[in-house]
Amino acid sequence: MPMRLNELEIYLNQLLDVTHFCDYCPNGLQVEGRNEVSELVSGVTASFDLLQAAVTAGANAVLVHHGYFWRGEDQCLISMKRRRIALLMAHDISLLAYHLPLDAHPEFGNNAQLAHRLGFTETGRFGGQGIAMQGIPSRVSTVKDLRINIELVLARKPLVIGDDEKPVRRIAWCTGAAQDYFDEAIRQGVDAFITGEISERNVHAARESGVAFISAGHHATERYGVQALGEHISRRFGVAHRFIDVDGPV
Repeated sequence: MPMRLNELEIYLNQLLDVTHFCDYCPNGLQVEGRNEVSELVSGVTASFDLLQAAVTAGANAVLVHHGYFWRGEDQCLISMKRRRIALLMAHDISLLAYHLPLDAHPEFGNNAQLAHRLGFTETGRFGGQGIAMQGIPSRVSTVKDLRINIELVLARKPLVIGDDEKPVRRIAWCTGAAQDYFDEAIRQGVDAFITGEISERNVHAARESGVAFISAGHHATERYGVQALGEHISRRFGVAHRFIDVDGPV
């Protein structure tokens, strides 16, 4: 069943409370296509490969976490950016992108969805704009148990800096490139911190603090929010939905 593009954008903007966030990019409709949506494709990043797959799937709209027009980005429509946007416009496909609002949402957010898959219960939030989460695992485990579970669930071997035998009773997590939250996570008194990427300074902070740092992959940790959101749209409005995973090794 098709729905109006403007109705979809209004619904998503309200659901994700986009006006609450000071973000690095615009949230919402970034490229306007046809005014009706009957086939929705979701994915993590609006790469050319994802857009080509959406064209093949017959999509009217693409919903992503990482869209375009980032702060500090060259505004000229040249090279890679021109190629991507030209493909969307040639096929009259809309692009909707939600960054921090999708990280933070209590049900469909990347952090909430990662917690659901890894068996964490949220007990609080911290970090800029309350995006990072802390909580407890479903059972007391060790860093080794956590590493094994993450590899099983995400199908990706995480990089772990920490003692395998350390018990994990309290945990903090924030998907994507949230390594800058590690110092604050340490101050929260957690036993381990999970994010997508790692910086050199995090290695030393983990060794000196005794708090395990787990880098589980930017793409790998952020596959689930946009997928859950697309499925929600499909159930609520009867729009056909397909999640397309274009793998990213980072």
